[in-house]
Amino acid sequence: MSDGSGELKDVRRRWEENVEKSGKSRPARFTTVSSAPIEMLYGPEDVSRINFLTDIGYPGEYPYTRGIHPTGYRGKLWTMRQFAGFGTPEDTNERYHYLLEHGQTGLSVAFDLPTLMGRDADDPLAEGEVGICGVSVSSLADMEVLFKGIDLGEISTSMTINAPAAMMMTFYLAVAEKQGRDFKVLRGTTQTDILKEYMAQKEWIYPPEPSMRLIIDMFEYMNREVPQWNPISVSGYHIREAGSTSAQELAFTLADGFAYVEAGIKRGLDVDEFVPRISFFFNSHIDFFEEIAKFRAARRIWARHMKEKYGAKNPRSLMLRFHTQTAGCSLTAQQPENNIIRTAYEALAGVLGGTQSLHTNSMDETLALPSEKAVKIALRTQQIIAYETGVPNTVDPLAGSYFVEALTTRMEQEAEQYFERIEMLGGVIAALEAGFFQREIADAAYRYQRELDAREKIIVGMNDFVEGDENVEIPILVISPEVEVKQKKRLAEVRQSRNAAAVERSLQDLRQAAVDQKNLVPLLLNCTRVYVSLGEMCGALAEVYGLYEEPAVF
Repeated sequence: MSDGSGELKDVRRRWEENVEKSGKSRPARFTTVSSAPIEMLYGPEDVSRINFLTDIGYPGEYPYTRGIHPTGYRGKLWTMRQFAGFGTPEDTNERYHYLLEHGQTGLSVAFDLPTLMGRDADDPLAEGEVGICGVSVSSLADMEVLFKGIDLGEISTSMTINAPAAMMMTFYLAVAEKQGRDFKVLRGTTQTDILKEYMAQKEWIYPPEPSMRLIIDMFEYMNREVPQWNPISVSGYHIREAGSTSAQELAFTLADGFAYVEAGIKRGLDVDEFVPRISFFFNSHIDFFEEIAKFRAARRIWARHMKEKYGAKNPRSLMLRFHTQTAGCSLTAQQPENNIIRTAYEALAGVLGGTQSLHTNSMDETLALPSEKAVKIALRTQQIIAYETGVPNTVDPLAGSYFVEALTTRMEQEAEQYFERIEMLGGVIAALEAGFFQREIADAAYRYQRELDAREKIIVGMNDFVEGDENVEIPILVISPEVEVKQKKRLAEVRQSRNAAAVERSLQDLRQAAVDQKNLVPLLLNCTRVYVSLGEMCGALAEVYGLYEEPAVF
């Protein structure tokens, strides 16, 4: 019996001839935002090699292309988060209460640059940066204020912190302890993903090897003591913000994830015990269908590799769970109200891609930290998608689309090609040291900028549809220099009131445990309880591990 393929080819050929005769195609390069070519039309021939049962399947079933939950958002909506943190812990605590009162269902903590680099507010290198791009946290005293009046047993918290993630996690645990909360009820995520820091964001402290040991310490401790917490969120977001393509974000993020899995296995951890607590964090950029395909491909790749390469048997080990944030790099300072529209489409792509958690950027984030009004609009954007559009009513509604399925498969193929190249270089850390990721991202960013300069790609209000007067009055958040004064004062009071002998003893124990290669999390928690500062803990480990210096890449 004929499958009709010959007839389909004839019809397709006739259609193409008619299109060519009509001459009604714009003289433009039709590519994704990542410069991948897009065909005029997709049809059955573009998905002929895709097997529904093995490549697409049903939601909640292997290979999880259509989502990790059988009922999708009919069972539970995604967690709505807003990334918040600025000034003093008091300032941010007030913002948290505001967000919770307006319907937010999870908290995401943004830390300032000194905190991200493991430095205290009174460090000379922190001068002028305290509280500017996030909240300043130097000790347990700051964390206590940050979560004042918020029951850590009732809220899910995400903390965007990497090099000093273990220290910040022990601050959080100590606050929960003071609230009388069992660690086993705590829910949330620490980002912890140091590999992408070497690739893209550049906020590191120690060299890769000891940094990886500290991360596996977190896996080991939290799997046992804080079982509902995700000790790592493997993050493609920053790779994309640095200028990568969508396929590079997908490939490099999953390659990092596999590197963490291999490090855990090497430590002797059971893959089916620690992998279910690994989560991911992706960017949702402006190219609507490319992003949806990326999310679907990510789930399928993870499931197949975990099953076929790493021998995972627990279904939860095969399920890639991820948080999504709309693309900061897609926002413009020109005509900033347009950013509301961009964010809405990017958020919709995240939802149609099946995210478990979503942050929507505010329209003013290219100008300053977001104002309360801008944050509320960003949150309302999610709520409109959830309660007005009807999009959550069915699971993976784009499955079966010729275009979406073809794009999903192409994304998977491109990622697999990158995995082969990384393996040939000796793995992720060897590829980092060779500058492979850095060059790939830089080349992609350069190519995209050239396309913008040549107006091959249009950004409304920036390189086309430009208005004469772009000075739109948008109130922005200004951080007072008084923040740094207050933070230094609180830290000085902590140093003066704490038990100096207990501090020195806990730091010495920490140094020795690092030398002996013991799990450091319990030692860090002991330091935290006696109010050792973040900078003091990081400094003690630097005495053992040294500080990382990036090799020049040309």
